Amino acid sequence: MYIPPKFTQNDVTQLHDLIREYPLAAMVVNNKEGLDAMHLPLLLRKEGDKDKLVGHIAKANPIWRTTDVLSTLAIFKGPDHYISPNFYPTKQQHGRAVPTWNYTAVHVKGTISFTHEAAWLLNTVDELTRINESTQLSPWSINDAPENYIDSLLRAIVGVEISIETIEGKWKLSQNQPDVNQNGIVDELYKKSTEAANRMAMLVKTGKL
Repeated sequence: MYIPPKFTQNDVTQLHDLIREYPLAAMVVNNKEGLDAMHLPLLLRKEGDKDKLVGHIAKANPIWRTTDVLSTLAIFKGPDHYISPNFYPTKQQHGRAVPTWNYTAVHVKGTISFTHEAAWLLNTVDELTRINESTQLSPWSINDAPENYIDSLLRAIVGVEISIETIEGKWKLSQNQPDVNQNGIVDELYKKSTEAANRMAMLVKTGKL
């Protein structure tokens, strides 16, 4: 990922926070058939001194049958928003402004391994469920479904583990604009009163999720 210095995010806490808040990753692999991509939620786990991403894919997905060592790029996308030249007060002075798009992203590179271990799969599915159900008024639990039903579904999936080798983040938040334009962006985004606009306004203002 091309990252100009102004847009580099090196704060590991911020990188991990984005992964946890926006866990749906595009997992890209390059195998004998060429490039392939899957979209799946991934959990960030600490195992000893190593960080891993874990999740699961359908057993019908043939990728787990490969005997090759598979490297992957997992892409996590955080808040984003279109930025109009009209947001810049300096546009009124000289007209030198063009549209752009602000966004946050984390790229993780690592090596994939697969598992069929029933206890591992149950634990991972349960953890994914508890995290994503935590905001519900009446959270669904894996124990709410019949045990034999859950067992049959677990037999239809394969666990995915990504041993993280590198992690990098890009926070493109108009840091290349003067303060007057950054303030203009914040003001205009807040006027839109949408969740996406409000979130980006706060990011431009603070630089943090």
